[in-house]
Amino acid sequence: MQEKILVIQTAFLGDAVLTLPMIQKLKELNPFSIISVLCIPSTKELIEHSPSVNEVIVYDKRGKQKSLSSFFRLSNFIRHQRFTRIYSPHRSIRTSLIVLLSGCKLTYGFNNASWSFIYKFKIEYHNNKHEVARNLDLIGVDTNNDNWKILPIVDINSSLENNTESIIRNLTNKKVAAVAPGSVWKTKIYPRESYIEIIKFLIEKNFFVVLLGGKDDESLCSRVEKGFADSVKSFAGKLSIIESISLLKKCSVLISNDSAPTHLGMIANIPTLTIYCSTVPAFGFSPYNAKSSYISYDDLSCKPCGIHGRNQCPIQTFDCGYKLLPQAVFSSLDKMNL
Repeated sequence: MQEKILVIQTAFLGDAVLTLPMIQKLKELNPFSIISVLCIPSTKELIEHSPSVNEVIVYDKRGKQKSLSSFFRLSNFIRHQRFTRIYSPHRSIRTSLIVLLSGCKLTYGFNNASWSFIYKFKIEYHNNKHEVARNLDLIGVDTNNDNWKILPIVDINSSLENNTESIIRNLTNKKVAAVAPGSVWKTKIYPRESYIEIIKFLIEKNFFVVLLGGKDDESLCSRVEKGFADSVKSFAGKLSIIESISLLKKCSVLISNDSAPTHLGMIANIPTLTIYCSTVPAFGFSPYNAKSSYISYDDLSCKPCGIHGRNQCPIQTFDCGYKLLPQAVFSSLDKMNL
């Protein structure tokens, strides 16, 4: 019988990217299976471009499908798909309820998931591992060595690649550095003034700088762009996820907060420097491809103040951002031999 496998990942974009290696390995181990992924609208584009995914099921849990009746309609739909296995990197109560109502006998979730008793197989969630390794643990892959460092893959058609290549050629003949200064969480955002100093440093190194981000980052990127003449161009809010990845592939380096663009840099497989403010690399979300690195000011009793970041600094100092001086970032970039 052909396996029908469901992966549930209804978290934000960064988490979705870090689920792709697990899905790729799952397809490698089960080449004749049909793999479906339950995701949210904002990650649909990413998931449907994975060569390992056969079907995308969209759950607009914060929008059109946030009602209880919509939840049960979705659960009923999933039940009728008769999945033979379900893997859930996502750990919410809502996800566990979907698994419970699915009728699936072989279900896999983490032991720290909400209502973990629902899962047939509970896999230990190791806080000291990278998120990619944790997700691979979920499907039974040995992650005790570096074999977990699987790069996430998406398919990008040649027409789009040619289009982004043309965009870069029309902008500059210099090397291009990408900077992603925004984040959903305010305490993850390295100060704008410091990013401006980083951009000045890159320009002095003869880079052209492109600014990347989503719709919510447009205002921030526009304010950064205004301070420069013809050496900086903002694409924040103007590109889709796949277009952003394609553009990143044409760049020599990406500098980003601990946020989704860092993980898009992994897909593009370019040197990425991740700047940590209120969070820390030990949470397991740092870049791991060749030449990538991270920087963090850790000599603070208040850091980290939360795993996801916050909307404002709890003690109103934001020392994790201000005490991480741009000169330290310059030094990290120099060590990357760009």
